[in-house]
Amino acid sequence: METLQDWLAHCESLHPKTIEMGLERVQAVATRMGLRFDCPVITVAGTNGKGSTCAMLEAIALQAGYRPGVYTSPHLVHFEERCRIHGEIVAQQDLVPHFERVEAARQGVTLTYFEFTTLAIMGLMAASGLDLAILEVGLGGRLDAVNIVDADCAVITSIDLDHMDYLGPDRESIGREKAGIMRTGRPVIVSDPVAPQSVLDRAVEIGADLWTLGRDFNFSGDKQQWAWAGRGRRYSGLAYPALRGANQLINASGALAALEALRQSVPVTAQAVRNGLAMVELPGRFQIVPGQPALVLDVAHNPHSVAALAANLDAMGFYPTTHGVFGAMADKDLGPMLAKVGPLIDRWYFTDLPTPRAESAAHLLAKWQAQNKRTDVGASTHGDPMEALRAAVAAADPADRIVVFGSFYTVGGVLKDGLPRLQAKHLAS
Repeated sequence: METLQDWLAHCESLHPKTIEMGLERVQAVATRMGLRFDCPVITVAGTNGKGSTCAMLEAIALQAGYRPGVYTSPHLVHFEERCRIHGEIVAQQDLVPHFERVEAARQGVTLTYFEFTTLAIMGLMAASGLDLAILEVGLGGRLDAVNIVDADCAVITSIDLDHMDYLGPDRESIGREKAGIMRTGRPVIVSDPVAPQSVLDRAVEIGADLWTLGRDFNFSGDKQQWAWAGRGRRYSGLAYPALRGANQLINASGALAALEALRQSVPVTAQAVRNGLAMVELPGRFQIVPGQPALVLDVAHNPHSVAALAANLDAMGFYPTTHGVFGAMADKDLGPMLAKVGPLIDRWYFTDLPTPRAESAAHLLAKWQAQNKRTDVGASTHGDPMEALRAAVAAADPADRIVVFGSFYTVGGVLKDGLPRLQAKHLAS
């Protein structure tokens, strides 16, 4: 196994399940690897807003002159997008030695694809001379592979219903799993404005330093600017974050609270905060591609994030017709997702996705038809996201809007040729 692709194929073949909850196997391999971070670590869990929070923490740290490392998942197009060192996506060949380290330390332990790749990426990060490590939790918190690290600060973003087969049937159960990333005596930032009681109770139970939105930090704003205040610091006259969308002030507030909680070890200036928030980038989060018709890309893939997408689309103003390209996993709560955005979509393009977990385009169409109450809406099925997008572009007028949303595979499927080529195709159509 010489290339990253060789190693990823190896990881896929090791374990019969995609997901197996539990830390014992991962912890045993990490111990044999001697995995440890020599810098402050922030872990970020939650249902929605994790990626945005990580991106904002990274952008501010970069502007403050630090060398941050970030681990997020899943990726949109290329696996190596999951890790950035000092603002740059890591090179494939730089990952290979760390996959070799995991394999050598595994000694027959069966790891899932996620567990193996998480250990490899954390190994690379730990060896990269970082000033700050930012780790996004994959699923849940308590039993996620990232939770083998005792973070200096934990962030819990908005919590909603997702992955219920693994995490429980309601927000309280899911919150209890997310709260597993807390540590006794260390700060935990809860940026969900209406956090489940289970999260707050767990913080008290273990003696974590709990920061909640509305009590320990808060934000306010008008159409031009916004302000943030924490326990010992405030920022006023801030420009809105470069990431679009109604929830980004909540995510930014959580990121600022985390940096405030770590100000002794990772101090940042007000100017770094201003510049970082102004320059932050995150593909696929209410990303608007310039051109005609308007093109919006969003990895909204559960009812809560689709509701946020609907609100953001509504705020964009009037478009004669909105075309929706949609593909999603079969285990998602698809009925409510389709219902929330249904009033805004005038023409649907359902797509198959290249993974066994995905719902087929035909089944998506059937589920949409089962709850659709509009008589003026059309729908079609397509073999892949790019084919669906081409059909939408062919049908759309220049004044219309196209929204590509759902799974990372859906948005990644139209980004796989790269944004410049997508813009060129889009503009030429």
